[in-house]
Amino acid sequence: MLRAGFDSIIWLVIGLVFIGFAITALVFAAMAREDAYRAADKQTKKFWLIILGINLALNLLLPMLFLQIAGLIAAIVFMVDVRPAIRQISGGGGGRRGGSSSDGPYGPYNGGR
Repeated sequence: MLRAGFDSIIWLVIGLVFIGFAITALVFAAMAREDAYRAADKQTKKFWLIILGINLALNLLLPMLFLQIAGLIAAIVFMVDVRPAIRQISGGGGGRRGGSSSDGPYGPYNGGR
């Protein structure tokens, strides 16, 4: 009896993690510029919004493990392949916030002055 309750809690947590990841990927896809997708030579923004939106809808409406795993794979592909390429094109990669090309890790390089 206790085992069945534990199993259902584990599946609930797994489902919530899948839903959270789907929401995160969808938000990141929606926030990126359309031209960044083309510049990064990836599928269009509309394509990724549709795929990730279907993923989220299936996770919310039909919690079947096969569909959840397929959606998780799509979200992972977006997060590890498409999103970094878009961030690099958009200037958001590398953790740098502005600055010039002569800036070092601790600030601007002043030529030894």
